[in-house]
Amino acid sequence: MSDASDLDRLINERLEALLPQKLAALREKQTPSLTIIATKGTLDWAYPPFILASTAAALGWNVAVFFTFYGLNLLKKDISDLKVSPLGNPGMPMKMPFGPEWFKGINWNIPNVVQSVVPGFETMATTLMKQTIHNKGVASVAELRQACVEGDVKLIGCQMTVDLFGFTHDDFIPEVKEYVGAATFLPMARDADVSLFI
Repeated sequence: MSDASDLDRLINERLEALLPQKLAALREKQTPSLTIIATKGTLDWAYPPFILASTAAALGWNVAVFFTFYGLNLLKKDISDLKVSPLGNPGMPMKMPFGPEWFKGINWNIPNVVQSVVPGFETMATTLMKQTIHNKGVASVAELRQACVEGDVKLIGCQMTVDLFGFTHDDFIPEVKEYVGAATFLPMARDADVSLFI
């Protein structure tokens, strides 16, 4: 009996010494993975999922982005009409993309009451945002999306949202290979090293 318990003790001691090293070696060889749930379809909210996904793909990560509800708009063939919605967005002071530096540095905190009654305010805000993006040399949403495609990011459409909003698969870029529901995407998110909701 003593020999069996001594053997068990030796095995346990050896496992405790070797297992952390083996697990660390396996983790070292494992390709990191990222999943993102993209729920918003405005110009400003298009940037976070595409920047994070394209950067992770460039670093060699396995990346999947699940586009649901308004985020599905980011997979449409034509995304040139994306708009900024400043109304009710307190984190978005307006800065002008033109004029002298002191003028461009002013934060134009426009009250919601003004934004809601001025015709064309959203169009003006969108135009100013697009001009700022261009002036700063920031990649367009279309360019970032293409970088994701070239980086083998899995662009996944939410089939329930497609059905809900009356879309067809032909409304979206052909690089969207999967249209699935939450039950299919959740195991991907569970197994990912990093999972984000945007």
